[in-house]
Amino acid sequence: MSDDRQFTIGKLSRLAGVGIETIRYYERIRLLPRPPRSRNGRRSFGSDSLNTLAFIRRCRELGFSLNDIRALLALRASQRRCADVKTIAARHLDAMRTKLQTLREMELSLTELVAICPGDASPECPVLEALDIACCEAAPVTARAGEPSARSRASSTRYGERPARAL
Repeated sequence: MSDDRQFTIGKLSRLAGVGIETIRYYERIRLLPRPPRSRNGRRSFGSDSLNTLAFIRRCRELGFSLNDIRALLALRASQRRCADVKTIAARHLDAMRTKLQTLREMELSLTELVAICPGDASPECPVLEALDIACCEAAPVTARAGEPSARSRASSTRYGERPARAL
């Protein structure tokens, strides 16, 4: 799918929607082949570089790691075994789902912390107390009369299951 179009790095950057420094970085880590130099000494990128950059950009938008992109580029350039591509994509999907679950847990924790915080001028702040407890289980915490302490709230199921990860 090669044609005769040639681009400077600036033109390639604009067409691909990728920064110039990002292009140079991809060249350094060998995701993108270094182009030949034109007669005036400037690098001259072709359509293949544009297509490869668009592919890399789309992979990055989907959250693929640089190592996964390297593997996908190799598969794209060779036998294109769909099973191999699916394995990489399925592994990435599993990791993404794990991250989403962690984010949902973090959202729930923060929602509950914000809900119990009066947000007034009081020197006692349940959010800070819960954050202290999550980091330092031995810290003493006082409770308001009739309310469970931040420590007991933090050790409840929602706060205590993954304190280091959720906060």
